[in-house]
Amino acid sequence: LAGGQKFGVRDLRNVLERASARETTSRVAVGAIAKQLLSEFGIEIRSHVTKLGSIPPEPAELSWDKVTLIPPDSPLNCADAELQSQMIALIDDAKDKGDTLGGVFEVIAKGAVTGLGSPFSWVEKLDGRIAQAFMSIHAVKAVEIGSGIRNAGKPGSEVHDEIFSNAEGGTGNAKTDSDSAFPVLNSAFRRRTNRAGGLEGGITNGEELRVRGYLKPISTLKKPLQSVDINSKQPSEAAYERSDVTVVPAAGVIGESMLAIVLANSMREKFGGDSIDEMKRNFTSYLAEIQKY
Repeated sequence: LAGGQKFGVRDLRNVLERASARETTSRVAVGAIAKQLLSEFGIEIRSHVTKLGSIPPEPAELSWDKVTLIPPDSPLNCADAELQSQMIALIDDAKDKGDTLGGVFEVIAKGAVTGLGSPFSWVEKLDGRIAQAFMSIHAVKAVEIGSGIRNAGKPGSEVHDEIFSNAEGGTGNAKTDSDSAFPVLNSAFRRRTNRAGGLEGGITNGEELRVRGYLKPISTLKKPLQSVDINSKQPSEAAYERSDVTVVPAAGVIGESMLAIVLANSMREKFGGDSIDEMKRNFTSYLAEIQKY
């Protein structure tokens, strides 16, 4: 309706179809290329469903290792088999009632080096860029970085991630496998917690990047809500064309791509170069410097 009023059209499908989430297909395609670039620098990105509808009461918190164990054919991309079964039952119930469900997905990036983004300009702060990218995903109405929502109700002593010396090398985010070209990202420091979600002051701090997207239930219901006929202005039920019950698992895939695009852009800004080899040389030189700090 708002789009019809804005553009002066009375066939609201002209707005509806152009605002469709089908638009995100191109983002996922670009995200796949961005992931290839990031993989050259040891950065991996995964997503998982942490809450669907009312299940569980609070979004699930899982380690990177548990998320990577989710099988490719998982119906909801949820790491907890019992929770997933409950979610499926909830979806079936909502379908029978002609209703829809929202939920929460989390995207994790492991291996991002310290220093992407900027602490100075508001347009360069990486958390701001990530939040905008996630909020642009259809039906996402809130974005959380780290445990930001819960942090708002706690004292600072229970929120901030304490920093410790790490003389042995590596952090919770560092890739330590022998096949990695960049096995240690931050050799001097580590954090025992990651409530900040890998971002401090608008820049990456070397820990895992953790971003959650909160989705409202999609608005097209088989059991329509009350609306108004735009011509007669008389009460009318909302039109129904087609609808999924929930889009949370699919939104996680889109979220992976959006985070990959933002990180790839940040990597290009930071390390530049006219070829991947030149970019890697700049990256390697930077790693050598921060490991001396």
